[in-house]
Order: sequence, then C-alpha cells, then structure tokens
Amino acid sequence: MSQRDRIRMSDDEIESFLATARKLQIASVNADGTPHLVTMYFAPLDGDLAFWTYGKSQKAVNLRRDPRITCLAEDGVGYDQLRGVTVYGEAELIDDLDQVAAFGTALVARYPEVFGTDVEAMRPYVDQQARKRLLVRVHPKRTASWDHSKL
Repeated sequence: MSQRDRIRMSDDEIESFLATARKLQIASVNADGTPHLVTMYFAPLDGDLAFWTYGKSQKAVNLRRDPRITCLAEDGVGYDQLRGVTVYGEAELIDDLDQVAAFGTALVARYPEVFGTDVEAMRPYVDQQARKRLLVRVHPKRTASWDHSKL
C-alpha cells in the first residue's frame, strides 16, 4: 500500500470532515485563464458542497462563463495533523429566491460564532441578502483527500 493510499480518507471520513470544516477555499477561472481564489463560508447540501455569493461577484461572473470549480477544505498545523479534501467539480448557479433564502438560513445556523445563535432574528438579514445572491452548488467530478494522522 502506498503512502498516498494510507492517508486517503474514506467516504464517511470525508463526509464527517466536511460537516465540521469551517471555511472553503474556492477557485474559479478568470477570463485570462488565471485562477480566482477566495475563501467562503459553506454548508453541505444533499451531499454536495454549497455556498452563496453576490450575483455580480467575480466568482459568479467566472462560473457563468466556465462552471469548472475547485474547492478545498483543510485543517491542521503540524505535518502529522494535516487533513484536507479537494473537490473538483462543476458549479450550478441557482437564483431561485426561495432556494437562496433557505440556504442562507442554513448557512446562518451553521455559523453561530459569526451570526449568533438566534437564527430567527437573522431572518431579515437573510431575506435582504438573498435578493442579491446566488446559491452555488458544486457537483463533484473528482475528490482527493488526505489525513496525515493516519501515518
């Protein structure tokens, strides 16, 4: 068994890791071919990764033109603690207001350290933001993972 095989996470380990990861690095392709890389809050959505973004953001512009996307969630400080999941996929941009608002509510609930614990009190914020945002759902094509604690 190769070292690469030893550190690969199982599907259950990936799901568990992504359920607790706090930030997702998102790479889209700029018009000139260079990567556009940003860090976003995210939430799992029916087995896919998802985040919301302003409809006029650079990542939205890029993903409308070219839906290819790479997402990275990582954790750890010391080499023996490094863990991560990279998802290579295709982005689906959803502008249905009800779906965007429902996702916004789920996102607010996922991050109480950012938005507070009273999700209902955040409803006006979510509703106002949903009018300007898109839901981006990442349909995975390929996944890579590593967990150095397995070494």
